[in-house]
Amino acid sequence: MNLNVTILIQILAFFAVVWLTMKYIWPHILGAMEEREKKIANGLAAGDRAEKELNQAKAKVDTLIVEAKEQASHIKDQATQMATKIKEQAKNDALAEKERQFSAAKAEIEQEANRAKEALRQQVSALAIAGTEQLLGKEVDANKHADLLDDLIKEI
Repeated sequence: MNLNVTILIQILAFFAVVWLTMKYIWPHILGAMEEREKKIANGLAAGDRAEKELNQAKAKVDTLIVEAKEQASHIKDQATQMATKIKEQAKNDALAEKERQFSAAKAEIEQEANRAKEALRQQVSALAIAGTEQLLGKEVDANKHADLLDDLIKEI
């Protein structure tokens, strides 16, 4: 065989294979490549969206943390104020109770002192009557001399 004919047949076979490949196989390969390219592009877009959403979520979380810290600080301040008010109220109540008990004790002391004075007056009047009886040598009628005894008690 002739070398030129062989090369010519090989060239024709090559172009036939290239043409068949371009006509029937290449569109499937390009379709698969385009589909893969779209999937990759969609994946990258989804990744970008997810990254944006993540950044937004981080910003929202940071905002919520700041708000929570402010709210906690506000609650702490309110609790401190309430505790101060409760302490002041308890202090005022304790002072009022102390004053009430002091007044009650003072009134009780005065009553006891008045009772003691009255008892002392009665004892002094009894002693005065007894002393007078001994001096006069006769019995003094307390009923007859009640006015004198009352005056004596008032003076004592």
